[in-house]
Amino acid sequence: MTATVLPPENLAPAGAGMQRGRLYGGIAMIAAGLYGVWAFGLGSRTDGADTRFVLNLSNATGLTLPDLTLPAGPAALALAVLAALCGAAKLALPPARRLGAALTGGFLLCYVLAFLTWAAAGGSLNLAAVLEATVLAAVPLVLGALAGVIGERSGVINVGIEGQFLLGACTAAFTSSVTGSLWAGLVAGSVAGGLFGLLLAVFAQRYLVEQVVLGVVLTMLATGLTGFFYERVMQKDSLSYNQALALPEFEIPLLAKLPLIGPVLFDQNILVYLTMLLIAVVHVALFHTRWGLRTRAVGEHPTAADTVGINVIRTRYLNMFVAGLVAGLGGVWLTIGLNISFNKNMAAGQGFIALAAVIFGRWSPVGALWAALLFGFAGGLSNAVQPLQTPVPTSFLSMLPYLATVLAVAGLVGHVRAPAADGQPYTKG
Repeated sequence: MTATVLPPENLAPAGAGMQRGRLYGGIAMIAAGLYGVWAFGLGSRTDGADTRFVLNLSNATGLTLPDLTLPAGPAALALAVLAALCGAAKLALPPARRLGAALTGGFLLCYVLAFLTWAAAGGSLNLAAVLEATVLAAVPLVLGALAGVIGERSGVINVGIEGQFLLGACTAAFTSSVTGSLWAGLVAGSVAGGLFGLLLAVFAQRYLVEQVVLGVVLTMLATGLTGFFYERVMQKDSLSYNQALALPEFEIPLLAKLPLIGPVLFDQNILVYLTMLLIAVVHVALFHTRWGLRTRAVGEHPTAADTVGINVIRTRYLNMFVAGLVAGLGGVWLTIGLNISFNKNMAAGQGFIALAAVIFGRWSPVGALWAALLFGFAGGLSNAVQPLQTPVPTSFLSMLPYLATVLAVAGLVGHVRAPAADGQPYTKG
């Protein structure tokens, strides 16, 4: 049996909308770069000051890199000029998706480095610590985004990722505390997310509830249930029901000794390695296996998939359960992955950021990874800059992950296309 499906790349055709987006994007990059020249390169904060970037974690035991010391003013000025030139190149060069993405990436890199050079002027900033904070912040976002990709490629919008995070976190903390087994907590948290995903699929497919509204309602239900359970049970006896426990860390020989990235990526707990593995597994399964072909067929044209013998409803149920298992792991990370006891609303909107990563990543596991790293970096950057006592208000720095999410998704309006049957329940016949 064969089924015809659309290509996996969900790209909108080039047109006037894309040309306007390229124009506005280039102008915005130039304006931001010129502002950086004035604020970062020519500001009084960098006058006669040096910036020292530390490139090793404090506990690094392998190969190390020497600290990098730069004259703050000239360095920030040069980086801001390079950022503006990326915007000018985006306007001047012929439109090409990969070239445009490279120029945008170059702009972000130069502009962020200019900002960090200005922020740390007269002091030091540990870039390795910022990188580690990025990885730690990105883990739940990657897992939630993978869950969203699996669901939406099947035709089900999973707005309930936030609720799956909360259920996974609560169940993992409670089970680990009661049983004394971190592995039992990991499995229980993942299963809780899977059952929540299956519940969402049942309401969406059997009872035809509008999926965005359904996801929001179920997230509110999960928020209420976990909050009630926390107040009535876990908070009253935290030693028995809500201990701060942590999964053990495993060092990968040789790789953990690499400079800069070694301790960050290869001296972590099992959930970090499992996240890396799941990225590869979901990508290969989605685009290079029979299951992936059927999943994409169900998400693009369920009627055609049904005519060639694919059980659309069963496929969606199964995939939403698997997606829930993955999202549940994101919730597990928030508690026993980070050695934190459960608290009400501890997901703090990360499920919705993960959903944005699905869109920003164009419904691709690898794309979702890069989007999650971008949003995670915004969170890590916020935490790293706050102690530097810059003129930037602390409240604004705390907004960075959410601001980055809004800007990233807003910039893609009209440029990407979701699977054709995304959010549409299927009724046979």
